[in-house]
Amino acid sequence: MTMAKTALISVYRKDGLVDFAKKLVERGVKILSTGGTLRALQENSIPAMSIADYTGQAEILGGRVKTLHPKIFGGILARRNVSEDMATLSEHGIEPIDIVVVSLYPFEETIAKPDVSLAEAIEQIDIGGVALLRAAAKNHEFVFVASGDDDYATILASLDQDEKESLRVRRQLAAKALRRTASYDAAIANYLGAAGRAEDVNSLFPDVLTLAVPKIQDLRYGENPHQKAAFYFNNPQRETSVASARQLHGKELSYNNIIDLDSALEIVRAIEEPCCAIIKHNNPCGVARAETLAKAFTAARACDPVSAFGSVIGFNRPVDKATAEAMSNLFVEAVIAPSFTPEALAILQKKKNIRLLETGPFTPVQEQVLLRSVIGGILAQTRDTGMVTRDQLRVVTKAQPTEEDIDALLFAWKIAKFVKSNAIVYTSRDATIGIGAGQMSRIDSTNIAAVKAQSPVRGAYMASDAFFPFRDNVDRAASIGIRAIIQPGGSVRDDEVIAAADEHGLIMVFTGMRHFRH
Repeated sequence: MTMAKTALISVYRKDGLVDFAKKLVERGVKILSTGGTLRALQENSIPAMSIADYTGQAEILGGRVKTLHPKIFGGILARRNVSEDMATLSEHGIEPIDIVVVSLYPFEETIAKPDVSLAEAIEQIDIGGVALLRAAAKNHEFVFVASGDDDYATILASLDQDEKESLRVRRQLAAKALRRTASYDAAIANYLGAAGRAEDVNSLFPDVLTLAVPKIQDLRYGENPHQKAAFYFNNPQRETSVASARQLHGKELSYNNIIDLDSALEIVRAIEEPCCAIIKHNNPCGVARAETLAKAFTAARACDPVSAFGSVIGFNRPVDKATAEAMSNLFVEAVIAPSFTPEALAILQKKKNIRLLETGPFTPVQEQVLLRSVIGGILAQTRDTGMVTRDQLRVVTKAQPTEEDIDALLFAWKIAKFVKSNAIVYTSRDATIGIGAGQMSRIDSTNIAAVKAQSPVRGAYMASDAFFPFRDNVDRAASIGIRAIIQPGGSVRDDEVIAAADEHGLIMVFTGMRHFRH
């Protein structure tokens, strides 16, 4: 059994505090505390001594300085097996502190709030708490440290273990506490770095990128079984995402599931009407909008029913019974949606392994820095939140679009944004017909989209994620009956491309914006 005589408890979050403190007192542990923590303990009749009474130094600067005192840090940092350290404690009337329990001021939560001021953020920078955690972690050979309420049970159990096992636990708790302080400091450094360069266009990209994000889970493997992988949480503002979704059913998510679910979610969030996106290998193989989800799913699947086998599916409305029934005869890896009705769950959960994820109501799309690794480096860029409106489109051909044409072209454009470059998408007014993705040549994507089409292409709409370098894409589009084309424009051969469209009587509009997706 591991002996512990004194605990220092100073927590912002009080979850589990009273029960934990009661169990410590039952073991004969003396508690030192301060501020709101002390009040919470006393209100629950738990004996605790004020740190100010123990040190003889009152809190100062409105509570900014409470625990920063030699009697506190000496008690934590003294090495019990060094006689000089213990003699110093005795000389100055300092008691060894065996357990340190701290939860930090909520800096990350504060800066995630809209319109938070710099002054408000600065007041949530914890000083003493971080110092206490680091001191206890440094001296973990003799001191337990809890950096969150999920450590309470671990500490209580370890007090009943032999010293060898207890030391192993203390070392794990120390590592966790230091990860917490690293994450905390990273959030502060990144926030202040950006705030200090608010006028700089690159304020989102600090000179030193500091990362400390918590792990959500270890994954069975990465893209392939011989690769190891894990999933980390990097969503402090709790935007709708796979990372913040709740899994309701099915096997553990895989690396590839997560990537495909992210793409599915991004597509359906971009469409206002009830929408279904079917994803395979991080490309949509079918997207449709309709008056109901069931009809949207049926139309999306019709685009490429072969590729839909073993796919990941996203919806932007609660999945109902009719939609679940429509999916019931298709093998699906995972489904993500705002929610599922009880009837839909009953149908889908008959499939043992299908992964069902519930996001809750969709939040607004927010700015975020996206990271991507290459060997020896990390690339950072802002999220592609760009999207053109009707007013921003420029009609460049003699043939003029109707309002229905414009609506259909914008739908096609939204889908093309999420297809790997070079991307070509053929759609009806409300559903994809053929998709050509990830080809080295744009004409190859144009041809593949035509080959993949399961429905007649004549009268359809065509979207290209980047400009046409040659007129061959227009000629091919005309040969299969495309009615109208939407593309960014900006090529040195734009005049040649426009002339080709005019020759064929095609409608062409320029967006002035491209959507490369590598």
